[in-house]
Amino acid sequence: MFERFTRGARATVKGAVTQAERVGADSVTEEHLLLALLEQEGGRASFAVTALGLHDRRASLDAAFAEARRRGGLTKADTDALAGIGIDIGAIVSRVEGAHGEGALATARGGRRWWWSGHRPFTSEAKTVLENSLRVALGRGDRFIGQEHLLLALTAKPGVVADVLAEHGATYATVRRALYGPDADEGQGHAETG
Repeated sequence: MFERFTRGARATVKGAVTQAERVGADSVTEEHLLLALLEQEGGRASFAVTALGLHDRRASLDAAFAEARRRGGLTKADTDALAGIGIDIGAIVSRVEGAHGEGALATARGGRRWWWSGHRPFTSEAKTVLENSLRVALGRGDRFIGQEHLLLALTAKPGVVADVLAEHGATYATVRRALYGPDADEGQGHAETG
């Protein structure tokens, strides 16, 4: 599959590894893919990111990701669902942090298995984004996987990254319109994202 990636998409994937290394993460996540994508210049995805104002709200994105990590990676939907049955995630986070220190729920899971190989593994969620970028490309009839397909794949799969992007006005539909225009794929909906 990697052979279908454009130069820009490959740079994004490599940039995600660099993002993970920069913060000392045990593995490469969806968040690292998005942050690497935000750093890329030129191309359709960069234009869409700028048009949606994501470059200008980088600090807000970082803060939203930090808050999601504090919640142990729970999405807003997870938090709301738990609140619906009487579980206050904010109170739980406060109690855990009171006992174990700030950010106790944000610690990475698993050991540092990458040290011996020199490579950080991609989380299953990040791998799913890469796989879904192929589905998005095929759904559009493209024979390559570009940064725009990665961006759409990040918005298509429910999770923290898609939630944070949606909070900042970047849903699958708004990203698709920014990438391909207001009449893009009228009536098509999401590409199959497994």
